[in-house]
Amino acid sequence: GVQTCALPIGMPDFDSQKYAYPSRRNMVYARHAAACTSVPQGAQIGLDVMKAGGNAVDAAVAMAAAMPLLEPTGNGLGSDCFALVWIEAEQKLYGLNASGRAPRNLSAKLVRELGFDQMPKTGWIPTMVPGAPAGWAELNRRFGTKPLKELFAPAITSARDGVPVQVNLQPQWEKDSKRILAAMEQNPAPHVWWRQVFLKEDGAPYRSGDIFRWEEYAQTLEELAATNCESYYRGALMEKIVAFSRETGGYFSEEDFRNYHPEWVEPISTDYKGYQVWEIPPNGHGITVLMALNILKGLSMPEQRDCPETYHKILESIKLAFADTKTYVADPKYMKTRVEDLLSEEYAAKRRALITDKAILPEAGDPSCGGTVYLCTADPQGNMVSFIQSNYTTFGSGIAIPGTGISLQNRGGNFSLDEQSDNCLAGGKRSYHTIIPGFLTKDGKAVGPFGVMGAFMQPQGHVQVIVNTIDYHMNPQECLDAPRMQWIGGKHIQLEREVPAHVALGLEDMGHEVEIANRNVDMGRGEIIWRTGNGLLAAGTEPRCDGSVAAW
Repeated sequence: GVQTCALPIGMPDFDSQKYAYPSRRNMVYARHAAACTSVPQGAQIGLDVMKAGGNAVDAAVAMAAAMPLLEPTGNGLGSDCFALVWIEAEQKLYGLNASGRAPRNLSAKLVRELGFDQMPKTGWIPTMVPGAPAGWAELNRRFGTKPLKELFAPAITSARDGVPVQVNLQPQWEKDSKRILAAMEQNPAPHVWWRQVFLKEDGAPYRSGDIFRWEEYAQTLEELAATNCESYYRGALMEKIVAFSRETGGYFSEEDFRNYHPEWVEPISTDYKGYQVWEIPPNGHGITVLMALNILKGLSMPEQRDCPETYHKILESIKLAFADTKTYVADPKYMKTRVEDLLSEEYAAKRRALITDKAILPEAGDPSCGGTVYLCTADPQGNMVSFIQSNYTTFGSGIAIPGTGISLQNRGGNFSLDEQSDNCLAGGKRSYHTIIPGFLTKDGKAVGPFGVMGAFMQPQGHVQVIVNTIDYHMNPQECLDAPRMQWIGGKHIQLEREVPAHVALGLEDMGHEVEIANRNVDMGRGEIIWRTGNGLLAAGTEPRCDGSVAAW
């Protein structure tokens, strides 16, 4: 059911998409706990869990379970997820990889025979076994203090009561609905239920101020809570997913799900000017961040952040790192190149030597010298979580499983069909993954979690957050407010309109092909929580979306 946002009698109508004047957010201090994400209600759910005695992991799981309802344009019950978890009592950072695997019945050869020269983004081909529900259960098993039934309760109640569609969801909902409706014209069967769930009765996408109710989502969360998410992989929910796949031309089998388990991994890091920056290892491309920072730390950064030289050095470092990771990053079982080689100081020096005062066309080097919602939490005990989950391209594959509230990601769209690539599609394989949680420490102590979501903008956003924080001493809100840049490919870059004109002109003089981005949301959406020297929490949230800090 849908109802349009009703205004009180006498209140004039207004446009929720119009903002004629600049606005400013302040950094938020918290004494005990903080939770940040891109939808205010999501942050509040996390804080409520911690105020009720839950820890940062409990809060993150409760928020993750609510975000597919609050922001279905970015994630769903068919998403993947990754987490970095700081356990204060152990002074240790843990990494969880809950990304999915391709169906065993799918191969690059089969996709090419179907007439594709690259992976499609809609339909069953790019859909992989989702890892998010298993990730929630595993986080809860190892570090949680509250049962899933309690953690999922806010999302269940909200799904039945209905939640307001927030402002920044409207343009994403409108844009991606067109993509999926176009796919329906070619092959309607897999997408019929998606249309029933995510479009209104008149066939229009939801708009900001509409109420979105989702009974099936509530029922599925109840089943997940009752079975510790096992139903999704070895029970009734799995059977529904596989049955719909078989009925509509998909590739899943029961064994694809029964054999799936998330993996605890050792986080990777690099030292950047006395701080340790942490990322999840491949198959994610967080290593791009570390490689770019390895290059940057050997360059002299200008005193002024907003000058052409600063932007140029950041962009050139990102380009060189991306050229390598797009070539070498894959499921670690298939990578021929070692992570330690990609992160070696010797290799960083070789790449750094390629940077001049002119834009370059990056190519992968030889390092053999030796697709979202983001949330973060911090609790009174000092534990912290950096968490990210995603469909990849907005609504993902455009497939929703009838009667379940499960919408499936399209992470397989990042596979290559080139048999010579480490990242070539194969059954049971994990694809190159774009979602990356970040974490910062100093001298073995937690500084805090950070993240910037947005496909291939994510490593670029991480680099800019770290440079803003460490080189230019920005507070977490200023750090996220600062104008952003994005490398697109070749010498083509995008700048936000807030970038000073002299910077854009200077970058053109250096050989960059400059485009001014029309939509700020395309430049990433981030959240940060830092712990201060006196034990307070200092949080910032993304001004380019509906982000919110909930503080206690």
